[in-house]
Amino acid sequence: MTLPADAAAALLREPVGNPVDQEGLRVRVNEALAEFMDRQEVLLAKISPQLVEASSALRDFLLDGGKRLRPAFCYWGWRGAGGPVGADGIVAAATALELLQASALIHDDLMDRSDTRRGLPSVHRRFEALHRAGGWRGDRAQYGTAAAVLLGDMLLCWCDELFLRCGLDPAAVLAAKPVFDLMRTEVMAGQYLDVLEPVAGDSMGEGAADRALAVVRYKSAKYTVERPLQVGAVLAGAGPALLEAYSAFGLPLGEAFQLRDDQLGVFGDPAVTGKPAGDDLREGKRTLLVALAMESCAPAEARLLDERLGAPDLEPAEVERLRGIIARSGAADRVEQRIDALLGEALAALEAAPLADGQARDTLRALASAATTRRY
Repeated sequence: MTLPADAAAALLREPVGNPVDQEGLRVRVNEALAEFMDRQEVLLAKISPQLVEASSALRDFLLDGGKRLRPAFCYWGWRGAGGPVGADGIVAAATALELLQASALIHDDLMDRSDTRRGLPSVHRRFEALHRAGGWRGDRAQYGTAAAVLLGDMLLCWCDELFLRCGLDPAAVLAAKPVFDLMRTEVMAGQYLDVLEPVAGDSMGEGAADRALAVVRYKSAKYTVERPLQVGAVLAGAGPALLEAYSAFGLPLGEAFQLRDDQLGVFGDPAVTGKPAGDDLREGKRTLLVALAMESCAPAEARLLDERLGAPDLEPAEVERLRGIIARSGAADRVEQRIDALLGEALAALEAAPLADGQARDTLRALASAATTRRY
């Protein structure tokens, strides 16, 4: 459905508060997700009434919050390439990125043994609780694990389905599909590197910071900003010059976004983040923040951080002790400086980018600020 001209004009006049809400984008993405789930729930119900809990879990996970940054970058990548206002096809294509994100988060929570997501039980914990409440046979944790793997895989299949059937010109969709596929390969490769580092990396040796940056780049930076921008641009028919400009803007911005996330994972307020304080320390995340702390703190503190990071029996008092080691090392200040430098690099690239739409430049600038100064 294309918006009427007067409705499209009204959206253009909206002030920029949260830039994700510009042109009603968050509402449109949420509506696209709800409509997609309506169709998929009918399909699942035909397969078996026993799938109702799976349907409910997926709907709740998809529609319960979320920053919607990836659809926003995809949409404004389209607009910056001259894509028109009011085309519902681009909203559907951008919404496919949210299905991919949900798949990644469900699997990520499982691998990290996270109990919560956005203040609610993670999917594997939800299904453990369902097993417990039903008094079912077998291992609760194994059931929760199996359910999370399968539901995450289902979302991964569905993101392809929604993208390929988004309603845009099929030739444009096929042209953008290689970028979409590359994005998925990169994020899974980055996730593997993230899983590998705690068990095989030498956190106190050379190269730890470089390996942490590789995880930042492939698990998050490209997937959050650069590739969504490029997907939107190719859908609108952009050429190599704009794609290169989007890389120059999107890659440093995506790295700054993830470094902010790493700061919040150690020092964030649980009431705002929806995660326990210092959750990355419990999960054993070998981030740039941790690598820089180990470079700078006293040897005894570095050894303690290395040994206790991600320990299954890590107590709250130890979490606070590890947070103190990182804070005293100066690593958090160094990461903040890097965030500022990366943001400056991204904004300079944005100003030089050959965008076809001035509002797209303004909104991308606002998105850059929101992505790097957030508290959640």
